Amino acid sequence: MELTAPATDRDTDERPAATRPTATRPTGRRDTDGMAVAAFVLGLVGLLVLNIVLGPIAIVLASIALWRGTARRGRALLGLGLGVADLVVLVTLMSMDDTVSWSLTL
Repeated sequence: MELTAPATDRDTDERPAATRPTATRPTGRRDTDGMAVAAFVLGLVGLLVLNIVLGPIAIVLASIALWRGTARRGRALLGLGLGVADLVVLVTLMSMDDTVSWSLTL
């Protein structure tokens, strides 16, 4: 029975800790998944409020997530579609009111 961990290359490496190679995770994968989810949520919320701000943000986040190769491709595509829908809703309601802003009061 062995009570200590077996020696690894890292334990026997004589170099200073700052210069040793470290195990790295694929950078960006988790970040792009978060961007895809954020794009979806912002696009969904943007249909109701602040669509002039949230729509373009959702489009940018979804585009970056797709460009970086997110694992949540479907969610990024939904965020992209909802971001575009935000802007379409804004333009439609603005043209109905003939103003730069819109409201649903009649």
